[in-house]
Amino acid sequence: MKTNISSPELSQTQSPSPSSVHTDNDFRLAIAAFLAILHRDMVVTGHEFGKFLIQFLLQPLFYLFVFGTLLTGLGFANPTFSALLLPGIVALTIITTAFQGVTIPLILDLGFAHEIDDRLLAPLPVLLVGIEKIIFASIQGLVAGIIVFPCAFLMLGNNFHVRGDAIGLIALIMVLAAIAGASIGLFVGTLFKPEQLGLMFSIIVTPLIFTGCTFYPWSTLERFRWFQIITLINPLTYAAEGLRNAMVPVINHYQVPTLALPWTFLGLCITCVLFLILGLRMFRKRVVS
Repeated sequence: MKTNISSPELSQTQSPSPSSVHTDNDFRLAIAAFLAILHRDMVVTGHEFGKFLIQFLLQPLFYLFVFGTLLTGLGFANPTFSALLLPGIVALTIITTAFQGVTIPLILDLGFAHEIDDRLLAPLPVLLVGIEKIIFASIQGLVAGIIVFPCAFLMLGNNFHVRGDAIGLIALIMVLAAIAGASIGLFVGTLFKPEQLGLMFSIIVTPLIFTGCTFYPWSTLERFRWFQIITLINPLTYAAEGLRNAMVPVINHYQVPTLALPWTFLGLCITCVLFLILGLRMFRKRVVS
């Protein structure tokens, strides 16, 4: 006569708790909704790619043409100035594109019609809606910045100088610049109303462009120490100087003096973290209220 002895551990089948299954399903649903919104934004931009190019690339390319091609061709600027200008134009394009890619749609979405509601109805946390805007605008900034390179090659001709041994470093600085611009855009987008768009460009975008070492290396401002200090407040300074450090080769035995890379990375990282926190906090406050 045999006796079968079974332990409770073997006789009982472990099953996941309902709460864990519910949490897992919510997470998957939120990720799916997040990717769907991001995909929709990218598809819409793809259908309006020509408008995208005109909106975000026209101004920086005109800067590059006038200052990098015309002035050097007419003899008013040294030909090496084009090599110093290009990193600044790339940084300017990335940051302003990412900035406007969040700010303008967000200001309009939070306006009287409150068109942001269709995104808030998606099954994902409010903060993920803000993060999606940052990621999408960062992608826009990177695309615009990349397009500048072939345009600059055609416009500058023999004055086009870019190091080929620092592609990874250039890409990393471009990514940080895009995230910084988008994070600032999320924060600023919660502060202005649609009828204040012109005011926003006057008090934020214009100073951003001309105090960000776009058209000059930071080290050349020593005679204007007060202005040199002001430029350190501008995240564009760190993006432009970082790209200038990584992109510009030695030209005619002359190495362009720039901010040290640790300082540029520190400035960009602080900007990303600070404005990401402030932007998401203000975004949540605006949409919840």
